[in-house]
Amino acid sequence: MIKRMPTHCKDETCSSCVIAGDYIFLAHHGGGHDKEDIVHQMRKTFESMKKTLTSVGATLDDMVQINLYLRDIADFRVAADVFEEYFKNGAPARMTTTTEFVGKSCLCQMDGIAYKPLQ
Repeated sequence: MIKRMPTHCKDETCSSCVIAGDYIFLAHHGGGHDKEDIVHQMRKTFESMKKTLTSVGATLDDMVQINLYLRDIADFRVAADVFEEYFKNGAPARMTTTTEFVGKSCLCQMDGIAYKPLQ
């Protein structure tokens, strides 16, 4: 079974997530672009991911892998420290890279994979 969830970014070509069997594939998530502060944007991004996961009956604890995209690699340590606020039972596997974003105020985005066995 494959289920595509509605967009979360006002772009109908991008689902917020796609459920394929027991896996949930999250599209890019971001947030907090009103402030040019990496910690603020990381927290808003995690809150956006939590909202998407909640909509399909999952939580951040179901995340098995996250890709973290940063505009500036100098933000790596501070951004990575925010993970401790959201993963009390151990963090998922993570890959971090840098990229240029379409939105000039965007400092970070994340996507990833969650595993939630069907009930």
